[in-house]
Amino acid sequence: MELLPIFLEVKNKPCLVVGGGETAVRKIASLRRAGAAVRVVSPQLDEHLGKLAATGAIAHLQRPFEEADLAGAVLAIAATDDPSVNRHIADIAKRHGIPVNVVDQPAACSFIMPSIVDRSPVVVAVSTSTASPVLARLLRTRLESLIPAGYGRLGALCGRYRAAVKARFADQRDRRRFWDRVLQGAVAERVFSGHLDEADAAMERELAAAEPSGDMGEVYLVGAGPGDPDLLTFRALRLMQQADVVVYDRLVAEPILDLVRRDAKRVFVGKERNNHTMRQEEINRLLADLAKAGHRVVRLKGGDPFIFGRGGEEIDTLAAQRIPFQVVPGITAASGCATYTGIPLTHRDYAQSVTFVAGHLKDGTIDLNWQQLAQPNQTVVFYMGLVGLAVIVEQLTAAGISPDMPVALVQQGTTPNQRVYTGTLSTILERIAQDPPQPPTLIIVGEVVRLREKLNWFQESRYSEQGATTPPLSGS
Repeated sequence: MELLPIFLEVKNKPCLVVGGGETAVRKIASLRRAGAAVRVVSPQLDEHLGKLAATGAIAHLQRPFEEADLAGAVLAIAATDDPSVNRHIADIAKRHGIPVNVVDQPAACSFIMPSIVDRSPVVVAVSTSTASPVLARLLRTRLESLIPAGYGRLGALCGRYRAAVKARFADQRDRRRFWDRVLQGAVAERVFSGHLDEADAAMERELAAAEPSGDMGEVYLVGAGPGDPDLLTFRALRLMQQADVVVYDRLVAEPILDLVRRDAKRVFVGKERNNHTMRQEEINRLLADLAKAGHRVVRLKGGDPFIFGRGGEEIDTLAAQRIPFQVVPGITAASGCATYTGIPLTHRDYAQSVTFVAGHLKDGTIDLNWQQLAQPNQTVVFYMGLVGLAVIVEQLTAAGISPDMPVALVQQGTTPNQRVYTGTLSTILERIAQDPPQPPTLIIVGEVVRLREKLNWFQESRYSEQGATTPPLSGS
């Protein structure tokens, strides 16, 4: 370890910044967030700094640096455009025993400014010991995704109860176990979901219990998105990595499952046409039973739980049995697949509305309002409609849509194995006859499909080279 990581208390203490340009703006912003009394020495100020000086938010001495400017300062930052001036300032500061940071001159620094993840009172500082500031910023970005804003509220709760916990548990080992349970359990989740009163009540219960409470667990209904793991939300990833049990269906891609905590128990409840591993009623009951046994359960569902995901049915059962739950939205298949194929669902010149439709067959038909779906200037997206594609084509044409209406079939959208079949209502069945797509496949019907050739940006797999993506529609 080349540098000693410390957090310096500078609230209401004088901190000197020499320089008034863009670099100084960034440094001053960090100092002000920490509550420092900032004094700036510079003949000229950036417009933003000038406004701060005019309001008294910072003190400004409009002249070049003088050694006397360091008097009383707890730290100094040299941020002028002249490297020799910056080194001169650093030499004087070191002589006076004042910590100094010199912009872009690591060798002249006695301390460096790290990349910061600010979840006050929780603050994470990242440093590469001046080896690569860009890498430090990259690591900070990764940490931003793993440390949600709610950790600030959780830190504040810990501060409020710290004395009470110390009084309740005299043994340090018992205190550590208590905090481990609290920070990874229901109290933390109540904080993250914004239920602060419930979090305080749960904390009081934990403190009152002589032993670990054995409270009921919780269910997290998580939208896993259309397939690309990069499309998961921060909250989804966090809950996946702390769950005891993961209940998932066949639409959840393997790379997403790889992000689940490795020691979590996995329960597959996938359903496909005429082959249900577990009936929906049994899934509902399973989630409730697991939570009652004290488990933290992630129910991973492809796409978004509330868009053709039957998520409402599952949480209805949980609510009826007073089992705590959260719902984490996911990117629905229509949005993800359309985006990754370069097909905007709405467009000023082609479609002013979009309709999502479940394409399940029932007794050989699809019970839909076909006249409504045939209205002009809209995009219609069919979920789970691959088996009934012939019926969809027939009914849309019968309802008055032109046989030349563009159609796109998107298989395994947003993944490296994405395949896209384009055509029209009159040609799409023939085009897929020799190389039929497999579930999961989404169907997009509308003039917006014509934009795919122009707007397609996602690099698909080798399947495109084998003809899965058809020629431009103009050749239809």
